[in-house]
Amino acid sequence: MSGSLEAAAKDHLVRYGGDTFPNLFTKARGTVVTDSQGREYLDFTSGQMCATIGHNHPAIVEAVHRAGEKAFHFFSGMIPEVVAELAQVLARDWLPGDLTKTIFVNTGSEATEVALRMAKMYTGGYEVLALGGSWHGITGGASSVSMASDRKGYGVPAPGVFVIPEPNAYRPYFPGMDEEAAALANLDLALKLYDMQSAGKGAAIIVEPVISAGGVLVPPRSFLVALRQAADARGMLLIFDEAQTAFGRIGTRTGAEHFDVVPDIMTMSKTLGGGLPLAAVATTAAIEADIYEKHFTYYTSHVSDPLTAEVGLAVLKVIEQEKLVDRANAMGAYLRGRFEDLQQRYEVIGDVRGLGLLIGVELVTDRVSRSPAHALGALTTRKCFEKGLSMNIRRRPERGSVWRIAPPLTVSTNEIDRAVEILEAALRESLDEIAAGGTA
Repeated sequence: MSGSLEAAAKDHLVRYGGDTFPNLFTKARGTVVTDSQGREYLDFTSGQMCATIGHNHPAIVEAVHRAGEKAFHFFSGMIPEVVAELAQVLARDWLPGDLTKTIFVNTGSEATEVALRMAKMYTGGYEVLALGGSWHGITGGASSVSMASDRKGYGVPAPGVFVIPEPNAYRPYFPGMDEEAAALANLDLALKLYDMQSAGKGAAIIVEPVISAGGVLVPPRSFLVALRQAADARGMLLIFDEAQTAFGRIGTRTGAEHFDVVPDIMTMSKTLGGGLPLAAVATTAAIEADIYEKHFTYYTSHVSDPLTAEVGLAVLKVIEQEKLVDRANAMGAYLRGRFEDLQQRYEVIGDVRGLGLLIGVELVTDRVSRSPAHALGALTTRKCFEKGLSMNIRRRPERGSVWRIAPPLTVSTNEIDRAVEILEAALRESLDEIAAGGTA
């Protein structure tokens, strides 16, 4: 049967880019996914960063069943009780500052669209500042503010987008400065250029607290404070895209909590749905009241769905009950320590960085030039998969070659040890092959 389905996949599915694998998959549980041949893989991507509490956690399975006993879906104007409950839990226990109003949609891209519409309607502007290396989604508006995605071949993007060079301590745009000074110099220059070009229609500054797709870059707190000040000074709203940083992944409830900076709008997705399509956008009561009076609209067939709200509540309860925020810090420190040990033994590991269980490991040809080892990154990632470890490589011609490691927060030390063992074996083999072939 699997052979015929593999042929069907080849014959009938659109190839959509990214990391698509030749084999098909049948099930997942915890940190392990299984293919149609029965082979198991450690998933250190958390299912595209979504399975924060592990694949198919019993609480999620139970939540789906509970929704099936009540309702999976309503007309968009009918608000389910469970949606009101989820909004209350977020406002009471998870969201920073005065972010108390939330709308629930499906994906991170959609959440970005909502956030941009909110900011543009509230301010009356349309200009948006986004960071280099950012990833906010692939729909129209979201893709226009995403600098780590493929941007060529899709027509004219939305106007009014300006880029702030991302702070990168390992590859600074201003060499010779310390990390904080270089990050602030990036921002200062970008703001000067924006102010020269602006039509006076500023709407928002959008940022991931940790720039994940751009290489797991952790900015200094002063950079995010300066973004907050820059937005205020220009009458713009500050948007935090917390698709990957909210709900424990980086060892705090949110990135806003880690950096102690409160945005005007926060988007959430991946880590809230536990593998189901659930996203949310939160803002203040004052902003919500203003845009409501201006007739803000964002309704789809699947806004405020009860099925995904049941799952979102279950995910948050598990994170609390199993103390997974604390566990992210403990397991993250253990995982980072294992990578730092590898760094001591392999010259090609140039940098190890990240927060909690979101770790970036940058590969270089040598530590003096810091030239990106793109071939090595691609080869080790493939070999890891062949040996039973699914991981992610962030490779862009203009940036480094970075392993992005993000297992579920439920990962064990034994699973970490096994993953690092596979990764080191793949690295050794890759280095031998590249040396024999004379390529980097």
